[in-house]
Amino acid sequence: MTTTDTATAATAATAAPADARMLGLAHYAARGVLEHVLARHGVTFVQQLALRTAATAGEPLTGDELVARIRAALKTSPAEARAALDALRAKDLLLADGPRLLPTDAGRALLATATAEIAPLSARVWGGIPADDLAAAGRVLALVAERADRELAALTGAAPGS
Repeated sequence: MTTTDTATAATAATAAPADARMLGLAHYAARGVLEHVLARHGVTFVQQLALRTAATAGEPLTGDELVARIRAALKTSPAEARAALDALRAKDLLLADGPRLLPTDAGRALLATATAEIAPLSARVWGGIPADDLAAAGRVLALVAERADRELAALTGAAPGS
């Protein structure tokens, strides 16, 4: 067992039960790694999510549809979501085809490059975690997200997940 593996095992054995603070710390630690990679390419986390959403949608989406998906994923304002789309268009990573927004070849290349750069980092972050632990964490996180979406919808009067 390497020193890193030993430290990881010790952390896992002594870790407190998961809570909102721990979830937030894990999220921002992982997001920080991704944002460091994205910054080298001149895009933000929100822009990358918007571009990936457009690229993986299956069919071209309108700006309003993309804004709705960004907001559902990040719980952000319409203005922040639209700003991300505007920035992607200004960088020629997203283009308008009538009302639909499509990733350009440069946008798809950026996604591929960033994905390739983050893959080994992600493998080191997630590697060695037992499959049963990942499955349990996945179930818990899905339940937390569902409940939090419901609470946010009650606070804002919106439909859950929007």
